[in-house]
Amino acid sequence: MPQRLTRQHLADATVFLREFVRSPLLTASVAPSSRVLADHIAASVPPRGDPVVVELGPGTGTITAAIQRRLGGRGRHLAIELSPRLAAVVGQRCPEVEVICADVAALPGILAERRLTADVIVSALPWAALRATHPRSLPSVLADVLSGDGVLCQLGYAATRYAPPARRQLADLRSAFEQVHISRPIWRNLPPALTYLARRPGRRS
Repeated sequence: MPQRLTRQHLADATVFLREFVRSPLLTASVAPSSRVLADHIAASVPPRGDPVVVELGPGTGTITAAIQRRLGGRGRHLAIELSPRLAAVVGQRCPEVEVICADVAALPGILAERRLTADVIVSALPWAALRATHPRSLPSVLADVLSGDGVLCQLGYAATRYAPPARRQLADLRSAFEQVHISRPIWRNLPPALTYLARRPGRRS
C-alpha cells in the first residue's frame, strides 16, 4: 500500500528534491521517509534507559521525530546534517534535538568533545559517504564510536540492494560488525526501503 501524501510531505519532498539536484552524491533520496519507515528505524532505539542516539542525515526530520517519540524525553539525541538548509528545518521542527551542521567525518570529534559514546546510530547517508574523502569505510568509522552493545541502523533501498555499491557496503558492515541483519523490504515508502541492523562492533577493517 503506497504511503499517503500529505501537504507537509509534499512540501518536504520539494525540499529533498532541491537538495538532491544540488548534491546528488550526498543526498541519499529524492523524497523524505514515510512514517512507516521512520517508526521501523526508530525501533532500533532501546525502549528503556537513557541512550545516546546519533542520527546521520536527518533530512527534513521524519525519522528524527520518530526517534523523539520513541525516546519520550529520555537520553540524548544528536543529529548530524551536512546541508545547512536541512539542518535548519530539523532544528526548527525538533528543538529537543541537538542538530549539528557538519560532515560525518567530524563525528568522532563531535562525540569526544561532549564525552559521549553512541548507543545507537541511525544513518540515512548514501552508501558512498566518506568513500571519496576518507581512507576508511563509513561502517568502520561508526563502529569505533559505538558502545560495545551498540547498534547501527543503516537505511538502504530495495531496488539497489544488489548493486555494486550496496554489496560493497554490506561487506564493509560485516567487516566492522559481528552481526548484520537485513530487513524485509518496506513497501510503504517511496522508494521501497530496507534497513541493515548491525550489532557487536569490534571487527575493525
